[in-house]
Amino acid sequence: MTPELETLKSKLRATWTAGDFSQIAKAYEKSAAEFVDRLDIKPGTKFLDVACGSGNLALPAARLGAAVTGMDLAPEMVQQARENAKREGLTAQFDEGDAEALQYADGSFDLVATMFGAMFAPRPELTASELLRVCKPGGTIAMANWTPAGFVGQMFKMTAAHVPPPAGMPSPVLWGVESNVRERLGSGVSSLEARPRNVIFEFPFGPAEVVEHFRNYYGPTQKAFLALDENGQAALRKDLEKLWSDHNLAKDGSTKVESEYLEVIAPGA
Repeated sequence: MTPELETLKSKLRATWTAGDFSQIAKAYEKSAAEFVDRLDIKPGTKFLDVACGSGNLALPAARLGAAVTGMDLAPEMVQQARENAKREGLTAQFDEGDAEALQYADGSFDLVATMFGAMFAPRPELTASELLRVCKPGGTIAMANWTPAGFVGQMFKMTAAHVPPPAGMPSPVLWGVESNVRERLGSGVSSLEARPRNVIFEFPFGPAEVVEHFRNYYGPTQKAFLALDENGQAALRKDLEKLWSDHNLAKDGSTKVESEYLEVIAPGA
């Protein structure tokens, strides 16, 4: 890697290490389990969770009897996933690694999955080639990627207006555009089914407290606030609170927001 890319990787690792992502992941555990249920996993299926976080896909897959491996760029995420699996008495392997340079042999897995994870790697063409490489011939690649128009996509766009992303890094939500996914996976898959689905974020407190929750626990939001002075932080907070309030479906003081993602199921060639 070039020194510039090494620096970018270090920043990304620091971003996802900041805060406590498991507190955010809890908000869509149910949606993650439903995503796994739709994959029709059989006992013994060799399953890779790329950019696994605290184990939102890996743990439901292990409960279904899959032989699970999870990997993540952030060592803290790997440790959390291990602890979560141990707490449930589940058998799964978790490794520190890079979605752009997976440490696994060609054709190692029946099912290669990622939910709001691999989309954040800075070089999508390498990520796509690695997902394809480690998937067995006739295996399946499954992705869940935030869309540009969905709520999280809009939150990213709003944050980027206050704190521009690293130069030269394509927007992660381009993975949420079907034509881009088709182009990136290309002839490596025999077919590709893509459909929009929603995650429902529910919090027992109001939108202002939700913004503070993300500021405390979600690495990208925490880093954005730290990059701003006092006035900049106040402006970002105001915009984020309005975004959550405008999309809030709850009327009882709590917060309920739907966010669209693109579900991709692609059998290998």
